Amino acid sequence: MDEVGLEPGLTLDPVGAEGWAEFRALAHRVLDEALDFTEKVRERPVWQPVPAESALRVAGELPQEGTPLEALCTEVTETILPYATGNVHPRFLGWVHGSGQPGNLLAEMLASAMNANCGGRDHGAIYVERQVLEWCRQLFGFPEGTSGLLVSGTSMGNLIGLAVARNEAVAGMRAAGVGAMRGRLTVYASSEVHDSVAKALELLGLGAEALRRVAVTDAFGMDVTALRERIREDRAAGLQPMCVVGCAGTVNTGAFDGLEELAAVCREEGLWFHVDGAFGGLCRMSEAKRGLVRGIELADSLAFDFHKWMHVQYDAGCVLVRRAGAQYAAFSMRPPYLAHASGGLGGGMEWPCDLGPELSRSFRALKVWFAFRENGVRKFGALIEQNCALAEYLGERVVRETRLELMTPVTLQIVCFRVKWEGASEAELDARNERLLIWLQESGVAAPSSTRIGGRFAIRVNVTNHRTRREDLDVVVGKVLELAGSF
Repeated sequence: MDEVGLEPGLTLDPVGAEGWAEFRALAHRVLDEALDFTEKVRERPVWQPVPAESALRVAGELPQEGTPLEALCTEVTETILPYATGNVHPRFLGWVHGSGQPGNLLAEMLASAMNANCGGRDHGAIYVERQVLEWCRQLFGFPEGTSGLLVSGTSMGNLIGLAVARNEAVAGMRAAGVGAMRGRLTVYASSEVHDSVAKALELLGLGAEALRRVAVTDAFGMDVTALRERIREDRAAGLQPMCVVGCAGTVNTGAFDGLEELAAVCREEGLWFHVDGAFGGLCRMSEAKRGLVRGIELADSLAFDFHKWMHVQYDAGCVLVRRAGAQYAAFSMRPPYLAHASGGLGGGMEWPCDLGPELSRSFRALKVWFAFRENGVRKFGALIEQNCALAEYLGERVVRETRLELMTPVTLQIVCFRVKWEGASEAELDARNERLLIWLQESGVAAPSSTRIGGRFAIRVNVTNHRTRREDLDVVVGKVLELAGSF
């Protein structure tokens, strides 16, 4: 025994050829169970609540001794795997969740085997991330010299883009912080913008009140006339307009701001132009839908997700910044232990840790690289068009049903509707529709989500799922109409 009481040679690996053979057999069994989970998805409820006995099995005191791996895997497949969010299911129609793809199971397994820290240093995973970013630069029409970073999702992408915008607007921000500001910075976005923008401004020290929520048109895109007026008023009040955030697909209704118009306003006013393209930005992949994001190539920064309409397994997002120097200036920090070397592991080009807040980063890029290579842009574009066609079909069905009310135009892949009950007040309609939605989710039949349109409760169906078919939407409408009499 050594001085800390451990036997020399203690390891976390299987021991000997026999140990590795047993581990290999178990790994193959678990992979088969993961594949069965995906292949047989239609045989399960969309979602089901976690039963008390499963929650109790997961819970417990801090383990002091280990559990045999086979027993542990069995416990996971019995008590955790069946109670997923449900977004792999074709009738998961809530929020904006991608549905994943089998090929990514292999990519995740290989990335896990490499166990790469993608904050920096010269190794293969960094080259994969650079290639993915180059493909994204080409996809969105950004110029050479664009920088970027793979992140957890658009929320982090928005934070990074706005951090770069803030530092570009105020000299000395990194050293002095908000004390370097000569006047209050303001940021402009539509009233439909995702709350991650407000949260980013809070984290950046500007405060949620720095966000000017601009009125929208009847199509739920930003009113550019109202935007110009708000900027003029803020300048007159001594404030310092900094940035306009354009929405390429709002989370409520799938609406788009006029990105070309917003880019023109930013040029005229000397403002940073950031685009939140969480899911709608990927319309660039579709010939039929590309016009919706005309002007996205003019953005100073762009955030979007691969785990939505590219169906990459969670989590996988991206931020692009038009001028690499601006992103580098906002984040680069090289203490002695991260000093660049002329060769070896410390060599190579610019490291990802120079472009964002994280030093320790997972190898997200491999599953994205897999998705691009396995499927190609054209297939993803066709899947986007397929989802939009399904949403149009559902919207038409809703309009034909006298008991149902379509609450917004179907712009892309989101359909907002509600059930009507004769003589019911608005408050009663809200309450009944909410109860009906909860029943749909808890029954396991389907999992739409909800929102409010003009203050009214809406059942919100989002078709960001490559497994969804017309018959799935027919099941939803049929069940809603069947239940309407009970609520």
